[in-house]
Amino acid sequence: MMSKVVILVALVVAVTADHHAFSSQHVHKHDGHHEEVSHGHGHHHHHDYYTHPKYDFEYKVEDHHTGDHKSQHEERDGDVVKGYYELKEPDGHIRHVHYHGDKHSGFHADVKHSTHHIYHHHH
Repeated sequence: MMSKVVILVALVVAVTADHHAFSSQHVHKHDGHHEEVSHGHGHHHHHDYYTHPKYDFEYKVEDHHTGDHKSQHEERDGDVVKGYYELKEPDGHIRHVHYHGDKHSGFHADVKHSTHHIYHHHH
């Protein structure tokens, strides 16, 4: 059994090294105190338990073999969500998006594109 694990690890390392791929992720959830929220409609009352939503996460993928390049970071505190993501599009442009939203102003995104220029020098 141990030899199968060693072979599997060696295979994963060899495949990863050949493709030069990289990925990472981070998730952090903040658990707050539960609050009781009552909804009354006539004689019927409904009780929910609400926890203040708060989290942040991020991830990144870089795979030079497939050309898959993307990353994202987002955080939420109550009704306010804000974040950023970027990705490499098939035509080589990089899409950069900054976004935010809340219950008062809705969702807004600022989208920009950039290009990595490649210069070829011929003798």
